[in-house]
Amino acid sequence: MPTRLQDKMKLKKKDGISPTKKTALLKKKKGPDPIKRRMREVEGARKMFSPFGPFPKEESRGRGGGRTFVRNKQTFPNQDKSASPRPKIKHEQTLFRKVYDRGDLPIKLEKVSKVGWRSDPKSLDFHHYLPIFFHGLRESEEPYRSLARLGVKTLIRVGGPEGRVLPCIPSIIIPLKKALDTREKAIICRALDVLQCLVEDGGDMIGEALVPYYRQLLPIMNIFINHHKNLGDAIDYGQSKGDDIGDLIQQTLMCLETHGGEDAFINIKYMIPTYESCVL
Repeated sequence: MPTRLQDKMKLKKKDGISPTKKTALLKKKKGPDPIKRRMREVEGARKMFSPFGPFPKEESRGRGGGRTFVRNKQTFPNQDKSASPRPKIKHEQTLFRKVYDRGDLPIKLEKVSKVGWRSDPKSLDFHHYLPIFFHGLRESEEPYRSLARLGVKTLIRVGGPEGRVLPCIPSIIIPLKKALDTREKAIICRALDVLQCLVEDGGDMIGEALVPYYRQLLPIMNIFINHHKNLGDAIDYGQSKGDDIGDLIQQTLMCLETHGGEDAFINIKYMIPTYESCVL
């Protein structure tokens, strides 16, 4: 009785094709199993779709010896191509802009760094005008930005020696805090520059008068005190501009401690634990 191996050898000699290849050819003629084909389609759909919508299609592009896949950019019909990818942050209209647009401020911008006054700054009511100029520190558009910065420095230097700035301290804390709370580096640097001018040129008791308000002014400084320009081994040629927020905060804290009296350092240390005293 012939064995199974002999039967297979006879079939192979008869057709010239092994039974395994014959079975594969038959399957290829019939096509893939419809159930398996449906399962593959489902698996492919799972890979191409997510609960948040379909993934963008990918196209292959050769680079060198390998292949890299680049995702096609999605286009939206109502998208404005001329729009900026980083739109400007719109702040609420400040009191300074409202009063200036009404024509109630006795100030005008003559040059880039020069301000003209329609009346003598010494004759102004500091209780009324000084807080308005501090509100203008939040402005990021010209001419309001330059007018507020130059105007507030002029009032501080004019009224400081006469002792007219000290009674206005409680009314300028809120606009100064609002300028710091914007968390925009340009506005914070401007506010810190004015704060240094206030402490140094505003009078003898200004530094001590600001100590009770450290809880309103110092929390933002604690956040940005370690923010420095990372230039590597390059040279920063714009150091004189004072736009490094970390260095500016350090200078401001040193100025507050120097002019703040005996209680200044312990209050600064409470709000900014990493600060070290500059007074020996």
